[in-house]
Amino acid sequence: MKARLISQALSEGFSKARVTRPDAVPELAARLAAFVAADRHGQMGWMAERMEWRGNPAVLWPEARSVLMLAEVYTPAGDPLAILQKPEHGAISVYAQGRDYHDIVKARLKRLGRWLVAETGCEIKVFVDTAPVMEKPLAAAAGLGWQGKHTNLLARDLGNWFFLSAIFTTLELEPDAPEAEHCGVCTACLDICPTKAFPAPWQLDARRCISYLTIEHRGSVDEALRPLLGNRIYGCDDCLAVCPWNKFAAAAHEMRYAPREAGPPLLAELAALDDAGFRARFSGSPIKRIGRNRMVRNVLYAIGNSGVASLRSVAEGLRTDADPAVGDAAIWAAARLAKEL
Repeated sequence: MKARLISQALSEGFSKARVTRPDAVPELAARLAAFVAADRHGQMGWMAERMEWRGNPAVLWPEARSVLMLAEVYTPAGDPLAILQKPEHGAISVYAQGRDYHDIVKARLKRLGRWLVAETGCEIKVFVDTAPVMEKPLAAAAGLGWQGKHTNLLARDLGNWFFLSAIFTTLELEPDAPEAEHCGVCTACLDICPTKAFPAPWQLDARRCISYLTIEHRGSVDEALRPLLGNRIYGCDDCLAVCPWNKFAAAAHEMRYAPREAGPPLLAELAALDDAGFRARFSGSPIKRIGRNRMVRNVLYAIGNSGVASLRSVAEGLRTDADPAVGDAAIWAAARLAKEL
C-alpha cells in the first residue's frame, strides 16, 4: 500500500513523497518553546498559540498513525538574485511570483487523499502551511531531505526550492529513515543574509529576517533594518539561492508557479496602487495576504534604498497617506533620497 501511495503521489504531480510517524520528533516541543521564549517569533503570535499541537503532531490528531510528507518543486528558471541589481524594480520571492501555491498543492492533496480513502477506508487530514503543523522537522524525519543551516529543508535530489505539505492518516505505514545532514562546513546561506538573521547555524531570529519583515511584520520596520532590505518588497531568497545543493535542483513542471508578469514590477507603479488596484493586480497570488498598505510600505523602503532621484517625488506624494506606516516610510524614503542628491 505504501508503494502504491507514493506512486500515486508522484502521478498527481508531487516531486517526492516519504512517510514518518506523528511522534517522530520528540524534541520538537522543547525547540519550539525555546524559540518562543526568546521572542524570536516576533509578531507571529500564532506560533505561541496552540503550542501543544504545534510542538507535538501526535497531539494534533491522536488517531493518526502515519504522516505522508510531500515535496513539490518550484525551482526558478533564472538567477533569483539578479533582480537585486535593478533598484527601480521590486524583488519578489520566487514562490510568490506565480499562482498561490496553497490552492495548487491543496487540490493535489485532496485528490490524493480521496484516492487513499477509497483504496483503504482510512481517515485523513491534509495540511498545507495553514495549520499548527511544523512541516520541516516532520519532512526531515520522513527523509524528504534535511534542515540546512538556514533552517529550510533541502535535498540532494531537489535542491531547496520546494513546497511541503502533509497527509495525516489513521493507516499504519512503514516509516522511512531520516536523511542525514549534508551541509558540512559550508556557511554560504548564513554569510549572505543581509540582516544577519541567523544567530548560529540552524537558528533563525525571525525579527531580523527579511521574509518576516516584509510579510508578517505589521507597522513600521526598525529604521536600522530598512537600508538592509534593499529592493526586496515581498520575501527574500538570498539564503536559498546560494545553496550549493541547487546544482542538483529538480526542474519545476507546474507552469502555474512561473512568474505571472513579464518582468519584475516597477516600484513607481506599485507605489501608486490603492486598495482596489492592489487586489486586482495580486488576485490569486500569495502576495494578496499582506494587503495594499504593507506592500506600499515595503515599496517605499525600496524607493529609499534605490538611489534613483526620480523616485523622490513618488515618496513625497505618499507622505500624508492614511496608513501611518506608509506615511512614515514615505517620509523616510524622501529624506534618504534627498541626502543622496
